[in-house]
Amino acid sequence: MKLFQQLLVAPAALGLLAPLAANASDLNINGVSDYVASGEQVTSITQFSDVYPTDWAYQALSNLIERYGCVAGYPNGTYRGNRAMTRFEAAALLNACLDRITEVTDELKRLMKEFERELAILKGRVDGLEARVGELEATQFSTTTKLTGKAELTMGATAYGGDETDYLYSNVYDDDDNVIYKNGKPAKGDYLGTNAFSFSYRTTLNLNTSFTGKDLLYTRLRTGNFGENAFSGKGYTKKQTQIEASKSSDNYLKVDKLWYEFPIGSDFRAYVGPLIENYYMLAATPSVYRHVLKQFKLGGYYGAYGASTSPGAGINWISNRNSNFSDPKLKISANYVAKNGMKGNARDGGGIMTDTSKGKFLSQIAYGNAQWQISAAYAYSQAGMTVGGAGTPLGASSKGFDDANQFNLNAFWQPSESGWIPSISAGWSITGFNNPDLVCNSDYSKDARGCIYTKAEYDALAKADRKDTRRTQSQGWLVGLNWKDAFMQGNRLGFAVGEPQWKTAQEDGTPDDGNMAFELYYDFKVTDNISITPAIFYLSRPFGEKTGSGPEYGGTGADTFSTFGGLVQTTFKF
Repeated sequence: MKLFQQLLVAPAALGLLAPLAANASDLNINGVSDYVASGEQVTSITQFSDVYPTDWAYQALSNLIERYGCVAGYPNGTYRGNRAMTRFEAAALLNACLDRITEVTDELKRLMKEFERELAILKGRVDGLEARVGELEATQFSTTTKLTGKAELTMGATAYGGDETDYLYSNVYDDDDNVIYKNGKPAKGDYLGTNAFSFSYRTTLNLNTSFTGKDLLYTRLRTGNFGENAFSGKGYTKKQTQIEASKSSDNYLKVDKLWYEFPIGSDFRAYVGPLIENYYMLAATPSVYRHVLKQFKLGGYYGAYGASTSPGAGINWISNRNSNFSDPKLKISANYVAKNGMKGNARDGGGIMTDTSKGKFLSQIAYGNAQWQISAAYAYSQAGMTVGGAGTPLGASSKGFDDANQFNLNAFWQPSESGWIPSISAGWSITGFNNPDLVCNSDYSKDARGCIYTKAEYDALAKADRKDTRRTQSQGWLVGLNWKDAFMQGNRLGFAVGEPQWKTAQEDGTPDDGNMAFELYYDFKVTDNISITPAIFYLSRPFGEKTGSGPEYGGTGADTFSTFGGLVQTTFKF
């Protein structure tokens, strides 16, 4: 190293080393002479007899020796690491290291000269990347928001089975509002079925915004054109054949979900939003079954977990939330949503926590991990709140009750490795309904929210020996199986069987309700972002007890009615 470089660098380095070195008055001339005179640079830390791997500076000393070879010891093979360092010794050590660094620098200069052309090309590419990054930063959507999306294209059809499927037409009435018959059958009006082949789409845009890195403002935009076809939830068989990937918005893009969530301490998380469903605020999902029909969602989309997108708030807790993710944990959740929460007239139907809110309080307790879990849930639902995401007309109706108490039990297990052993999800629900008074106290008025019949109307029904068939209880169950990596890596095979919510008890007599539902699908992963899913499903009696009660329920007088469906769904993720 040139003398000028040494004069510039050494004083600054020695100044930094000064606090660690001995004072000049403590100078040991003999020690310095021994250290400098040795002149033998060691090549391995093992050459020092008094340095051990347990020493706190062992790794740092080893790096100086092996990378730069600028550490010398004493002639007797010792380093004397616990001895105070004088400024002269520090200068000697620094000088040796600077000489080695200069050699490295000269070698780097030679390499830079040799690869000058390649380095110039790389520099140009880096400059170009920096320019593109600068442009992206200047035009990016947001520094706090991440946008993801999904487009789902569905084509398919349904077919009906039964003894009156030729008469799925609206009734024709005469001037006195009597049904017109021809040849003993009701005259045919408009066709009510929705069993034609259809091709529809749903597109979803997810905006995930975080201001602290731990919170989340979630906004979901959706559009679709399912209209009233068989898969929309508004077709002939209503929600029994609704698929998860459906949306009916006449191609208008709408805000579909909107809420804000944030942590409280290390184990709690809170939620609040004007557009949220109760299950989004749970600490534990009750099922791991991947479904096609929406009624198989959450291990059975009915009972406590059935709700509508509404204003709501909730909180959940997980023991040791951020540690030991594979360990079983206790999880507790509580939330509230109100179907009329955006309205302001509490008397005629609206507000939060009012008698007419159409509210639902949900609580859940769960225990387990990602491989297995058991959970129980309870929900209290006011009149008019959704009590079942799907089911028979009598089992899943949101009308005709004052309030309801709902219970769900769910469990799942999945193998630690993919193979021919499937994951298993099972769920059961039961709902108890409290009905309004059957007979009004007065013959002169009838409040639809307080009673069903005036006394005169009830007396007429009693004479006709008609029973009170209002439901007092409904149940539902599901078993779902998934085979991960079935036949090929990344693919999935799924099968589910269940009995969606049906009426199991009524005020008088025994109900004759019920319907079995099945689905089978294979999810084929084309790329990381594209998948194709063919699926079939079957409903044995989608209208339950109401089968045959009219053209809208399988045809007037029908004894049987079933539905078979098939579809192919293509999903694009971006």
